[in-house]
Amino acid sequence: MVDEPLRKGEATQARILDAAYSLFMEQGYHGTSMRQIVERAGVTTGGVYNHFASKEEIWVAVFLERHPYRAILPLLREVDSGTLEEYVHSAAQRLVGELNKQQDLLHIMFIELVEFNGAHIPQLFERIAPELRPLVDLLDAHVGELRPIAPPLLARTFLGFFFSYYITEAMMPPAVRALMGDGALDAFVDIYLHGVVAGGEGRGAKDLFTT
Repeated sequence: MVDEPLRKGEATQARILDAAYSLFMEQGYHGTSMRQIVERAGVTTGGVYNHFASKEEIWVAVFLERHPYRAILPLLREVDSGTLEEYVHSAAQRLVGELNKQQDLLHIMFIELVEFNGAHIPQLFERIAPELRPLVDLLDAHVGELRPIAPPLLARTFLGFFFSYYITEAMMPPAVRALMGDGALDAFVDIYLHGVVAGGEGRGAKDLFTT
């Protein structure tokens, strides 16, 4: 019986966040009013303010709690390492697969970037940073297979590279995606691991304009 008020409060807060999340995804942050959140959550205005001091505080909670990193990072930690190349292939497939399930990812990121100029991203990073440690440890286990790159930078390049795959895949017309065939992700992994420059000395800028 002692825990009942806490459980009720948590349930109310969850309803508020569910309502706010759906409204933000439908209308954006500035297009959503506190009144709409109150009505959709089925609570009183006072009930909302008992949990959140402002609409922006609600957004921050939505941004931190609903960002797909919560599902993605555990998946990356669970990948059987094998060789580094095998790990990157498996991790990239899991990352992109999970992102494809998170249909509102682009909405979440665009609202944060466009309507807040990314003001809350440092808070997100602070939340994520401790969970990256196991990934850094995993990369350390492959130190002999890696160039001497700082582990935080390596983690950033991996996440950034395959997030960009997901984003460009979502934005690209189907006809263009079809030209890339079914192996586009494998090609991305190969480019990530081995680069785009052919072996040898390469060509200088002047050579590019001569026949």
